[in-house]
Amino acid sequence: MDPISFAAATMLEPGTAAGQFTARVSPDWTIGGKPNGGYLLAMLGRAAVAIGTHPHVLAASAHYLHSPEPGPVTIDAETLRAGRSASQVRARMVQDGQPCVEALFTTSLLEAGTKPHWDAGMPRPGSSPRQDCLRLPGHAPNGLAVTIMDQVDLRLEAATAGFAAGRPAGLGELRGWLELLGDEPFDPIALLYAVDALPPATFDIEMTGWVPTLQLNVYVRALPVPGPVQLTQTAQLIEGGLVDEDCFVWDSDGRLVAQSTQLAGIRLP
Repeated sequence: MDPISFAAATMLEPGTAAGQFTARVSPDWTIGGKPNGGYLLAMLGRAAVAIGTHPHVLAASAHYLHSPEPGPVTIDAETLRAGRSASQVRARMVQDGQPCVEALFTTSLLEAGTKPHWDAGMPRPGSSPRQDCLRLPGHAPNGLAVTIMDQVDLRLEAATAGFAAGRPAGLGELRGWLELLGDEPFDPIALLYAVDALPPATFDIEMTGWVPTLQLNVYVRALPVPGPVQLTQTAQLIEGGLVDEDCFVWDSDGRLVAQSTQLAGIRLP
C-alpha cells in the first residue's frame, strides 16, 4: 500500500456551520493504534488558518483530553481576536460528541529568507549526516505497531538509538532526521507534527509503553527551506508519573524553524 501523504492525512472538509470542519483520523498515522499528538495538532492548525486572514501558525498550545479513534472527527474553530499582525484562534476536535483535543493558536505571516538577529542561546543540531542515521521501522522494540513510521522517513543518530538494542545511554536525548515521503515540503502546519515525531526521549533512559502527551506548546520560528528537517528531543525530569520534554527542529540549512515543550504521562516498569 502506498503511503498516505501528510497533506492528505490532515485534509479538512467544510462542515455545516461557520468555522466547522470534518476530517478523518488516519489509522496509518498511529502508534499502537493511537494517533500521534502532533499529527492531531496539525489538523487543528489547518482549521485555525482556514478561518483567519493570516496564513501561518506562529504558536500553539494544545491540551489532549481524549485520544480519538481512527475515523471521522469534527473540528470547530473560532477567532478570538483578529489583529493586523497576528490573530488568536481557538480550535477543538470532537469525536462522537466527546472533546479530544483543545488548542489555542496565534497566527501571523512568516517571511521567507529572514535571518535571526541572535541565536547563541539555542542548542545546536546533531553532527551525524542523515545517510549515516538509522531509519526507524514500523514497529517498536517491544513489538508495538508504529504504523506512522511507514508514512515518513524518520532516522536516529546511532549514538542515541541504543535503546532499540536494550542499551539506552541514560542521557534522555534523541537526535535524528525527519523527511516527509514523496518530497512533500515542510511548512508551519507540518512543523506542528515534526516537534512530536521522535519517540519519547525517555526511551534513552528506560523503555516503557505509550507516553501520552497531556499538553504541548509549539513555537514556529521560521519558514523551512525544502528538504528534511533535523530533530533533537530531550527529557528534563521524570517524577510522579510525568515527564517533560523539549524538542528543537532545524531545516536542512541549519536554521532553527520550530521548538516545543510538552508534558506527558509515563508508566515505568
